[in-house]
Amino acid sequence: MANFLTSSIGKKFIQSVSGAFLIVFLLLHSTINFFSVIDSFRGIFGKVAEDAVKFSPGDGWFQLGCDFMSTPFISVMVPVLALGFIIHIGYGIWLSLENYSKRGGLKRYAVASKARNDSWSAKNMFILGLVILGVLFFHLTHFWAKMQLQEFTGGEAENPYLLLLATFRHGWILAIYLVWFVAVWLHLNHGFWSMFQTVGWNNKKWLRRLKVIGIIVSTLIVLMFISVAVNAYVEANFMTASHQWTAPLLAKF
Repeated sequence: MANFLTSSIGKKFIQSVSGAFLIVFLLLHSTINFFSVIDSFRGIFGKVAEDAVKFSPGDGWFQLGCDFMSTPFISVMVPVLALGFIIHIGYGIWLSLENYSKRGGLKRYAVASKARNDSWSAKNMFILGLVILGVLFFHLTHFWAKMQLQEFTGGEAENPYLLLLATFRHGWILAIYLVWFVAVWLHLNHGFWSMFQTVGWNNKKWLRRLKVIGIIVSTLIVLMFISVAVNAYVEANFMTASHQWTAPLLAKF
């Protein structure tokens, strides 16, 4: 077992499995966040019931989604998925640095690419990973620390709509996130089919299909994230009449 984990195949297998956790985590996360866009189209963006009861009929879809994320099952699953995310990032950095020291260049994971026509993202997964990791810390301080972490420590989570408005009301923050989303898209495009290739689905027929499926999945995830950020920017800067209740609250951010 130890020999397998230290072999080039074993290392890529760990990256593939942890990458699967990442994809599931992002798909769940983007779907819940996209509820805020649906709320805008329904005219209920920012609607939170005064009773402070979870799954209240008076809550908007985004608030209901956040309530769902705090249910016992999801509360257990999210840290597991997040752990896979952390392993994927940490292990990827370690393998890339190890490969850099051995080969004198930044190449994908533990082995050199076998294809001359590999995509740009395939050849720069480490660089994309660093971009994603850099903005991830920024993201965690703006959202996770003020919501899930508060609940884990016995506190009260911030209003999710308010956090969206407070973060994306600034154009420069929106621009940073858009760059981040593009990096995530490039990373997922290659990572999706590479994950299946590692576990044996590497014949030409299936590889072509998996590349198409990977583009569809990664595009869906990233488009949902982009729509959430742009929608929050529009809500914060052009729909102020609908959010007068946020003025005194935004002052503290």
